[in-house]
Amino acid sequence: MDANEAPGGPAQADPLGAFVVVAWIEPAGVGVPFSKREWPLHVTLLRFDAPRVPALDAVGRAIAVDDGPIPVVVAGDADFGFRGRVRVSLVQPEPRLQALHDRIVAEVAEAVEAGGGRIHSPQHTGAGFRPHISVQGERRVHRGERLILDTFALVDMAPDGDSSIRVPVAAWGEGAGRAARRA
Repeated sequence: MDANEAPGGPAQADPLGAFVVVAWIEPAGVGVPFSKREWPLHVTLLRFDAPRVPALDAVGRAIAVDDGPIPVVVAGDADFGFRGRVRVSLVQPEPRLQALHDRIVAEVAEAVEAGGGRIHSPQHTGAGFRPHISVQGERRVHRGERLILDTFALVDMAPDGDSSIRVPVAAWGEGAGRAARRA
C-alpha cells in the first residue's frame, strides 16, 4: 500500500479554546474584538477551557432555560486578583443570577468531562461564586445602582491564539447587542 492508499489517521479533536461567560453591562457586538485591557463592563459568570463547539452548546443550553432579565443591585467595592490588584464592585446576592451561574457550571463541567478542558478557579464557582463588575479606569458602576442583566455572551479569550484581544463569539438574551438597562 502506498501513501495515496493509506487509511486516514485518527480524527483530530477540536483544539481547546479559552472562554469566559459574561453578562454585559456595556454593549459588545458578536465578532467585534476588544483589547484584553479594555473590556466592556460585565459580570463574569464562568471562566473555562473547552473545545469551541461544545463550549457554545453548553453555554447555550444553560442560558436557554429562560428566566428572563435578571435585576441586580451593586454592592460595595472589593479588591480581587493577585495581591488585590483588581478593583471590583460586588453585586448583591441574587438567587436567579446564582441559579444561572450554577446551570452554566453544570453544563460546562459536562462538556469538559466529555471533550477535555477545565473550569478555572473552581473555588470561585457554586457557593464560592462572588458576582462582580471590574472597574475599568473611569468606567464603573456604583453602590446602590440597579441593573437589569439581559445580555449574556461567550467570549473567546485568545482568538486564533492571540491572547492580547478578546472576541464575543455568541450572545443570548433579550438585550443582545445593547447595554444593560439601568433600573
